[in-house]
Amino acid sequence: GAQFCCLRTFLGQEECAKTLVKSCADCIKSGPKCAWCKQLDYIKQGEPEWKRCDTEAKLKQSFCNETNIIFPSSHHILLANKPLSTNRRHQDQNNVRREPVQVQPQEVQLLLRPGLQHSFQIRFRLAEDYPVDLYYLMDLSYSMNDDLNNVKRLGNSLLRTLRQITSRARIGFGSFVDKTVLPFTNTNPDRLKKPCPEKENQCQPAFGFKHVLSLTENGDEFNHEVAAQNISGNLDQPEGSLDAIMQSVVCGVGIGWGNSTRLLVLTTDAGFHMAGDGKLGSIFEPNDGKCHLDESLTYSKNNEMDYPSVGQVANKLAENNIQAIFAVTKNVEPVYTRLKEIIPKSEVGVLSNDSSNVVELIKGAYNKLSSNVILSHDELPEGITVHYTSDCDGGHTPSPRGICNNVGIGKEVVFTVTVTALECMEKKTFNIGPLGFREKTKVNVETRCQCECDDDLSADKKRCSGHGRINCGACSCDLGYMGHKCDCKVGDKDETHLKEACRPDNMTAECSGQGECTCGQCMCHSGADGRIIYGQYCNCNDRDCEVHNNKLCGGNGKCRCNVCICDTGYEGSACQCKISTQACRKGDGSVCSNRGKCECNSCHCQGGYKPPLCETCPGCPSPCPAAASCIECLGFEKGPLRKNCTQSCGHIQHKTVANLTAKKPCRERDSEGCWMVFTMNELNGFDNYGVVILDKRECPEPVSIGAVVGGAFAGVALIGLLILITIKGIMRYQDLQEYKKFEQERSKNVSPMYQAATTTVLNPNYTGD
Repeated sequence: GAQFCCLRTFLGQEECAKTLVKSCADCIKSGPKCAWCKQLDYIKQGEPEWKRCDTEAKLKQSFCNETNIIFPSSHHILLANKPLSTNRRHQDQNNVRREPVQVQPQEVQLLLRPGLQHSFQIRFRLAEDYPVDLYYLMDLSYSMNDDLNNVKRLGNSLLRTLRQITSRARIGFGSFVDKTVLPFTNTNPDRLKKPCPEKENQCQPAFGFKHVLSLTENGDEFNHEVAAQNISGNLDQPEGSLDAIMQSVVCGVGIGWGNSTRLLVLTTDAGFHMAGDGKLGSIFEPNDGKCHLDESLTYSKNNEMDYPSVGQVANKLAENNIQAIFAVTKNVEPVYTRLKEIIPKSEVGVLSNDSSNVVELIKGAYNKLSSNVILSHDELPEGITVHYTSDCDGGHTPSPRGICNNVGIGKEVVFTVTVTALECMEKKTFNIGPLGFREKTKVNVETRCQCECDDDLSADKKRCSGHGRINCGACSCDLGYMGHKCDCKVGDKDETHLKEACRPDNMTAECSGQGECTCGQCMCHSGADGRIIYGQYCNCNDRDCEVHNNKLCGGNGKCRCNVCICDTGYEGSACQCKISTQACRKGDGSVCSNRGKCECNSCHCQGGYKPPLCETCPGCPSPCPAAASCIECLGFEKGPLRKNCTQSCGHIQHKTVANLTAKKPCRERDSEGCWMVFTMNELNGFDNYGVVILDKRECPEPVSIGAVVGGAFAGVALIGLLILITIKGIMRYQDLQEYKKFEQERSKNVSPMYQAATTTVLNPNYTGD
């Protein structure tokens, strides 16, 4: 469906925008107050079909017969509308009990014009003797030991109190503690079996939530089942209250909730864990909001799923029409008071230390809940909004919920429900009803986005050139023809190519949305306010220019194709300024330091320079390094640019001085390694400088060649002498060692040259004779 944003206000009057309106359906979708004239002779030859689309008042003023004006309006039809029950007991003439009717109507059909609000009424009367179901959900952690003893005798007393309100009252019972994993419960096997102190003999094993007794009218049965319950325990202070509430609400079959006023009474002396706390016990799976009671009626996913969030609990209570009563001790009353603000139709009461006042507490809370009527809806379909008013005190201001306080039994209250469809849509359904009650009004919504026209079919052939048929006064052409009267034959080019010729690019609407594409050419509309639209693509008009002082082009120019053409002596995008450069001029007469344009007597600087006069450039680098070569040739006639210094350095005006007084002059090295000292002052324009150069460079003293050569020779000679001395020393040492050895051998009377014989030769012929 299309969004309805196109009805606009022009000069205090409603106007229907004509963008892309080609048919009655397009017109109806273009705005909630737009109507279509189906009168055949309403538009003249050459006029576009969109002229048929306007408000009812405008069409009547332009002589469209009222019977030819198509304006689908919103209305509703009551599909089920049983009367509200009286204050008598709900029995028919045969004394057969029948269910009371507290909400009227029971079903309604809405036919809505998108963007147009429509209202209908819902009536509510709190019936006498309406059944009440009360489920008592008790914290059985050890700190509630005294309270359990009193609750064991509570059944008949509680039923007697409820039967003062209704003859059909039922009560049930459930209990809870917490998850049985660390750090919530001691997981020692012995402590899981008996989480209570040693002195406590009657103690049941640790558990999460347990359904004990389904809703019953028997108070003795309540007392018997509760009497069999024992206290249990856990480690930390908060309890698994939200787990228990969730299972009590969604396990409707097991609990036994009926068609009744449903009350859930939670009694505890501690706060509650919520979504995310389960991660402390390594439980990461989010709560799914479903029933998980096993055969023993115990919550089977207690240690597998995280606690539910407060939002989940609030939604499930509302979905199941259950009203919560938090009967808590004084120390946690602030916690549950905050919870009451999040959960509608809930009350908080303060328990005595032993819960002895619980019956009176429940009675008071029920009276408050039943006397406060809150009318609300379930989740709305996309594109539908609802708000409420009522005939109650303070109910005349529209709000997201209808609220009436102090509504007694038999008192009828009337809510006005206003529904708006924001767009065209298929059939949608949602429910509206008082919170805490099962009765609802079913609302079916359909949108009226098509025109229902009774056309004169005999005019088809003449009106549509024999190539189409009349549809709400306009021609719907046969295949191969187009145009207002189906008189343009497409020929070799298909309609897509012809329409492309009417768009400057793929992102722009055909003829800029301000004309009709006829055989590949734009036929521009007249503007809704009389403006002339022109241009190849109907993209020009002489009114969509900038406005200054509520005047087009400031009253100092003419609008031409959406751009202001200023009169002589004016400038600016809206011709809002007289041409003047007074505030842009410096003392030397230059405008914006020749680094920008003066527009509307203000400098618009370029190249990073800043207003007001484009004199400073905070982000620009220092010019000193880049100017070094020019300083060298201008001041000292040296360097790589000395041959063409005038041409290369024409942007620098220089002078040479004997002394510089600047605090931070530039210091740059020249090609000879000398330091040049100078100052630079930026002149008007870009890269123009005035330079003052110190006439002397700071050069290092020249090196003495003789000293260097002499030193080199002396060094070499010294090194050679040291080498000779070293060699001589080594030889001397070796001689001394040899001499020492010689002296040692001589002292033994052995000639150092003597060597003993090592071979003996015998004459074999010698006989000794």
